Order: sequence, then structure tokens, then C-alpha cells
Amino acid sequence: MRKHIPPVSRPDPEPTQSVEPITLWRAFVPRWAHMPLSGAGAARFGGRWNPIGVPAIYGARELSTAWAEYNQGFVQHPALIVQLELLGARLADLTDVSLLVELGVDEAIHRCEWRDALDKGAVPETHRLQSELLARDFHGVIYPSFMSPGGTCVALWRWNGPQEPRLGVIDPDGRLPKSPASWV
Repeated sequence: MRKHIPPVSRPDPEPTQSVEPITLWRAFVPRWAHMPLSGAGAARFGGRWNPIGVPAIYGARELSTAWAEYNQGFVQHPALIVQLELLGARLADLTDVSLLVELGVDEAIHRCEWRDALDKGAVPETHRLQSELLARDFHGVIYPSFMSPGGTCVALWRWNGPQEPRLGVIDPDGRLPKSPASWV
């Protein structure tokens, strides 16, 4: 049985917020288990949907997609996988072809060679669109997984601040460390 996925808002002057929580999965380097919601790694290195210097949280709507995206088709590195709950986010659903048309882009954006563009000193198309969506008050995007065909991912640029969506880690037993001391 497929879980109900709340509708995603359109880029209008007053985008509506999702009311129901969205479940996401995030795989990341275990050393950062004490900071699962920081976005600092993405800010340091940049990503498909965030330029260097812009924090972002990358998650997947399916557990298998989170694992595939984390490993990027390479060696199976150790990972910590957490379940996240996102509430109140305005996300641009870039899996919707009609929204891509409204935004003036096509499905080729999902195959954007963003690293190559950065290496050449150019602004990747995904970063240009990210800037436009931020200006339209979106908190992030839903996009198809590059590494897990049929899977979907979320890149979130704003969370847990005033007037921003709530993002939390599901950790009912409090097993995640509270400091880096356990990794020293």
C-alpha cells in the first residue's frame, strides 16, 4: 500500500504549505551523527541543488533511494541512516512536467552536470533554478533520483527557523549522540 504523499504547492504569490508530515530518509557520514540536521556538509562542498556556502539537507522519500544517493554508485561506505519528518514545507515538485514548463526548464535539468559546470567556472542550471525558487519563497525541491531510477529526493534550503518548515529526526529512544565525543 502506497503512503499518501501530500500535494506540493505551485509557484504562485501565496504558496500553500503541506499540512501532513512528509517522511524522508537521510544517509550521511556517521561521524556527524550528533548533527543530523546541520546542512553544513552541503554548504561546505555544494551540491546539485545548493551552491557552496548555502546549507542544504538532502533526503529521499524512500529508504533505498537514500542509500543509493549516499553511495553514488561507488564503494559501499559506512553510513548512518535516519528517518526525518518534514512539516509545513513549500516544495517545488520538479517531477511534475507541467511545473517544469511553468518554470521555463525541461527534464534535462535532472541530468545537469553541475560539478562539471562548477569546474568550468559556470553557474549550474540547478543552482540558477534554486536561486529563482528561493526568491519565490520555496523551501526546497522534490526531484527524481539520479542514482535510483523511480526514486525521489528532496533538497531543503530552509528549515527550523522562524516562519520556516519544521524538520525533525525520528529518534524515539534518543540513540543519536549529542556531541562528537563518541567519534573521537
